[in-house]
Amino acid sequence: MRNPRAFLRPLAVGAPKPSSDVPFRPSRMIHFFDPSNEKMAAKVPDIAKKVDIILGNLEDAVKTEKKEAARQGLVDIAKATEFGDTQLWTRVNSLDSPWVLDDIITLVTEIGDKLDVIMVPKVEGAQDIHYVDRLLAQLEARAGLDHQILVHAILETAEGVANVEEIAAASPRMQGISLGPADLAASRRMKTTRVGGGHPGYIVRQDPTGEDLTVGRTTYQQDLWHYTIARMVDACAMNDILPFYGPFGDIKDVVACEDQFRNAFLLGCVGAWSLHPVQIDIAKKVFSPSPEDVAHAKRVVEAMGDGSGAVMIDGKMEDDASCKQCLVMLDLARSLAERDPDLATAYDL
Repeated sequence: MRNPRAFLRPLAVGAPKPSSDVPFRPSRMIHFFDPSNEKMAAKVPDIAKKVDIILGNLEDAVKTEKKEAARQGLVDIAKATEFGDTQLWTRVNSLDSPWVLDDIITLVTEIGDKLDVIMVPKVEGAQDIHYVDRLLAQLEARAGLDHQILVHAILETAEGVANVEEIAAASPRMQGISLGPADLAASRRMKTTRVGGGHPGYIVRQDPTGEDLTVGRTTYQQDLWHYTIARMVDACAMNDILPFYGPFGDIKDVVACEDQFRNAFLLGCVGAWSLHPVQIDIAKKVFSPSPEDVAHAKRVVEAMGDGSGAVMIDGKMEDDASCKQCLVMLDLARSLAERDPDLATAYDL
C-alpha cells in the first residue's frame, strides 16, 4: 500500500502530477470500433461527433493476425482526426497477452497527447493497476506529456469482482470500471451464453394459489447482473470514480437493451458500451435525465433553499436527503446541457 502522502506524487521523474479528482465529462456511451477494419475506421470522424466517448478496440474482437494492424490503425486515425469534445479511449490487450506491452508503449509514445483513457481488460486486483500505473508514468515522462492518461478497468473475472474495492482505490489514475458480463459469466461458470441482459431461466415465481402448483403462478425474469453492478457502483462511488455498464450483445433487441441500460442508470452507472450505431441513441436517451425529472429536481432545490428542513411538493415530502438526490440530477443535467444544445433547451438550463 502506498503511503497516503505519496499517493498523488508522480511515479516517474518528469511524469505529469496525478490529479486528485476524476474530471467528469459526459460519458453516456463508450462506442467501440475496430481500427483494423478499414470500412469502420472510415466512419470514425462522423461517429465521433455523435458520441461522448469513442474507443479504438485492440482486444478480443480483433483477430490475432490483425492485432498489429489494429494498433497502427488507431495511431493513424488518432493523428488524422480532430475529436473536439469527444473523448478518445482505447482498450488494450489483456495483461497476460504478448501484445499489451507494445500496445501501451506505441499508443502513449505516438498519440499520448490525444488519448484520454486506457481501458484494461480482465483486471483481477490492485497489482494489475499498479503495473499499468508505473508503466504509464514512465512513458508519459519519456513522451513529454503534460496530462496524465487515466485507466479504466473491466470486471471480467470472479477474482476481479471479489477485489473490486481495492481495484477502484488502486491509483489516482483510476477513471472508472465497466462490467464485462461475457468473460465474467465464463469465469463464474454461469450457465448462460448471452452477452449481458437477463435470462428466461433466471426467475422468481408467485406463491401457489391453490392445491394445483402449476396454476396461477406468474413468473418474472430476473437480472443476472444486479448484484455485480450494485457492488461495482458502490466501489466506484466510495472512490469518486465512474461506473459503466458494459456490452449488450443482442443488437436487434433494442427494447431489452434500453431496459438493461436504464437499470444500470438507475443503479448509478453513468454510461454503457455501444457496439453498434443503433445503440448510441439508446444510451444517449437512457443516460440523460428526462426533462420531467430535471424540472422536478429544480423545484425541490429552489424550495429547499439551504437544504435543511422539509417541504411538501405535489403531496410528497422533500427533505435534505431528497434535495441531495436532486442536486445529483441537476449536476448531470448541466454537464450534458453544455455538450448538447437540444438537452439545454429541454432542461431550460
